[in-house]
Amino acid sequence: MKKALSLLTVSAMAVSMLAGCGSSNTAATTAATTAAATEAAKTETAAPAAAATEAATTAAAEAGSTDLADKKVGVCIYQFSDNFMTLFRTELQSYLESLGFKPENISIVDGANDQATQTNQIQNFITSGVDVLIINPVNSSSAATITDMVTAANIPLVYINREPDEQEEKRWADENMNVTYVGCDARQSGTMQGEIVADLENKGDINGDGKVSYIMIEGDPENVDAQYRTEFSVKALKDAGIEVEELDDQVGNWDQAQAQSLVANSLAQHGKDIEVVFCNNDAMALGALQAIEAAGETVGTDVYLLGVDALQEACENVKTGKQTGTVFNDHISQSHSAADAAVKYLKGETNDHYIGCDYVKVTTANVDDILASLG
Repeated sequence: MKKALSLLTVSAMAVSMLAGCGSSNTAATTAATTAAATEAAKTETAAPAAAATEAATTAAAEAGSTDLADKKVGVCIYQFSDNFMTLFRTELQSYLESLGFKPENISIVDGANDQATQTNQIQNFITSGVDVLIINPVNSSSAATITDMVTAANIPLVYINREPDEQEEKRWADENMNVTYVGCDARQSGTMQGEIVADLENKGDINGDGKVSYIMIEGDPENVDAQYRTEFSVKALKDAGIEVEELDDQVGNWDQAQAQSLVANSLAQHGKDIEVVFCNNDAMALGALQAIEAAGETVGTDVYLLGVDALQEACENVKTGKQTGTVFNDHISQSHSAADAAVKYLKGETNDHYIGCDYVKVTTANVDDILASLG
């Protein structure tokens, strides 16, 4: 809990200037909101720890007014081997226990990145009589089917991390379903990646030819986070008046080894023409770094490297200059908000159908704060 509260304090750098958790819908995110989040992320000093402590204490007290000890929670994670989701599920487990759920009544299963496997797991949870489900879908496109299956059993549902489409979320509201989504707006993370480059003294133009030549390593192409991070990282450069040139765009499926291979191939083909490597997550950025170093190039001198998630190893690389920047994907705030939403359903209350949280830009200016919170 100490680590969780510390990290929530860092998250307050952005949340203090935004509505934060409780947004009405991802589609409603405006340019003004993104700008506000960006300014908030530049703040180097975290909000007072007492504020985070008070928020967590209040949540625990409110949960304590409902007997959660015998309530059963089913949690479906799309893939345990995903670095970020490992952080997420570990924190979720810890926070659920702090709210009063018995460890033996919290069941977290690995979908192994297979929708059929996950669907069977959901059906098993329904049969076993869980009281609430928290689901990180393998395929966001399966959300309507999952929702119908779960709500037909009169079980409240909290989606996490992988957002169903706007039409599906609208259906929850129209039909007054006990279903919500908790997550960050990936457009914000992509924008922050691009802004980190645009804020560099040379604006990413290492060879001085008047344009930024980049390669893009994408996550799962079906995942809206991958789509938005890909689009908005480049859009941020264009919005800053920077000419861009795409040299390569490949799908790395969030995987470090795949990214290493893809970036190695791109470097072999394009060499020093590559000025920026955008990766949709830090796991792939770690793979990209391996390829960059194997090619005899140096981040910060020959090429710039961006990721998302703020994994500890990636943050260490930002601190030492081996990675240009990353974006903190606040697994603490998201996992806590998901658990809090589940508790509200169990208390007979309702939630907004979209509960949003904010990203935080991570550069050398604030990486020590992030590392201290992750430590």
